[in-house]
Amino acid sequence: MNIDLINKRRIFGIISHPDAGKTTLTEKLLLHGGAIREAGTVRARKNSKYAKSDWMEIEKQRGISVTSSVMQFEYDNRVISIMDTPGHNDFGEDTYRILTSVDSAVMVIDAAKGIEAQTKKLFEVCSMRGIPIFTFINKLDRQSMDPLESMQELEEVLGMPSVAVTWPIGCGKEFEGIYDRLENVVHLFRKDDNIQLDEDGVHGSKLEGVLNPANLSNLRYAMELLDGAGNEFDIELIKLGKLSPVFFGSALADFGITPFLKHFLVMSPAPGIRKTTTGEVSPLDETFSGFIFKIQANMNPAHRDRLAFLRICSGTFERGMNVTLTRTGKQMKLSQSTHLMANERETVDVAYAGDVIGIYDSGTFQIGDSITNGKEKIFFEPLPTFPPELFMRVSAKNSLKGKNFQKGVEQLAQEGAIQVYRNEYNEVILGAVGVLQFEVFEYRLVNEYNTDIRMENVDFTVARWVKTDNPNSLKQYQNSRCMVVYDRFDRPVLLFTNEYALRSFQDRYEDVELVEALDINQEIIE
Repeated sequence: MNIDLINKRRIFGIISHPDAGKTTLTEKLLLHGGAIREAGTVRARKNSKYAKSDWMEIEKQRGISVTSSVMQFEYDNRVISIMDTPGHNDFGEDTYRILTSVDSAVMVIDAAKGIEAQTKKLFEVCSMRGIPIFTFINKLDRQSMDPLESMQELEEVLGMPSVAVTWPIGCGKEFEGIYDRLENVVHLFRKDDNIQLDEDGVHGSKLEGVLNPANLSNLRYAMELLDGAGNEFDIELIKLGKLSPVFFGSALADFGITPFLKHFLVMSPAPGIRKTTTGEVSPLDETFSGFIFKIQANMNPAHRDRLAFLRICSGTFERGMNVTLTRTGKQMKLSQSTHLMANERETVDVAYAGDVIGIYDSGTFQIGDSITNGKEKIFFEPLPTFPPELFMRVSAKNSLKGKNFQKGVEQLAQEGAIQVYRNEYNEVILGAVGVLQFEVFEYRLVNEYNTDIRMENVDFTVARWVKTDNPNSLKQYQNSRCMVVYDRFDRPVLLFTNEYALRSFQDRYEDVELVEALDINQEIIE
């Protein structure tokens, strides 16, 4: 395995609260990488110029990302894969799974609003897995918080030390640029010019008469504070996910993106060792291995096909190679493989550890599956399943469309777009984290499976899996406050009306083992 090919690769996810500018930043990174000629925005309706990463029709209509997309491009002798994740809080589960496939994450924060609830939740997922986090504080060309307050909030709310790599000079109407502390360069906002400073840095004379006196004074004061009391820059701590480098800029104005991208490519880790249930896999191993972290049906409406997103962890992928799906032991030939640019693709013949490719799926794969061409079985760290909080009973309005309905339900469940349960009467019950997931489910059933559906609320808010050798025995617990259903792996789940009903059940039946979150395919991995 050529180590240079591995070290060239960078794979990262972009995470944020809704409307912090995550998709706009993604677009600008693609623009800088030459992957697109013109950046779209999620707000541009009239001329149909939409964000490249928002490829699903409902995303274009609503102006939000509702599904994760993968984009790969080359920049500065690096092969970069970006995972643009949904910012909307209804789509946490898809985002969590995306974060299992990346080597680092870029956290986008609105400079005016600071750290919001969804950002904190996603940060915790990254932190839990030791993923290095790079912070981009966005929208400096609007009125914003004092940058020193932003840094303080970062450390207090997230509990992670941070170090400013670039620093804003003013904000809103007074925004004049950023200072790159590592390069000792000032990038001017409206003049599109750079000033290389001497050994005196911001305290020298080069900025006199160039910057607004108040901005220059604030910049000098901030640098004294950061140099004296701020965290020291430490590349090793950054790569271990224990120190977050912070950058400032405006994605919409495409300012501060180039310094960020150049520093990011130097500081971010190349593909590294991945844990398995029995040990580790190195990207330099000769044996090919990877895992499926996402499945997406109907990305190309003309073909109604289905792609499995594969993160390559070791070895070299070659189109047409024979591999084994370790969950089933089934051997297969990977003859249809593509590089991805949102919903556009091109055939890929060779790929390496750190690449994400799409492979054609006829219904064989499940999220969390591991594949390899080696003799030993490999199971990568299992992906988590999270309990939903909202439930709907759903059925086809036209019974003649029953086959289409069942196919749509099955495929969207396999994608992980929504959780699907069935009760003893074989009624379909959907579980979701937020209401928007139901809307997307209905939209896709109508538009991709030509099936109108009927949805009605089910009065339950808490789900718990049950560990039992006798699922039939659970029927004795059914009443108005507790319902027995089965997930798509036929594992029993108890639905409760509220937390009080759950606690009452636990107090009464202490011997029943309830589990809040299970690993996907846990019954196979154990």
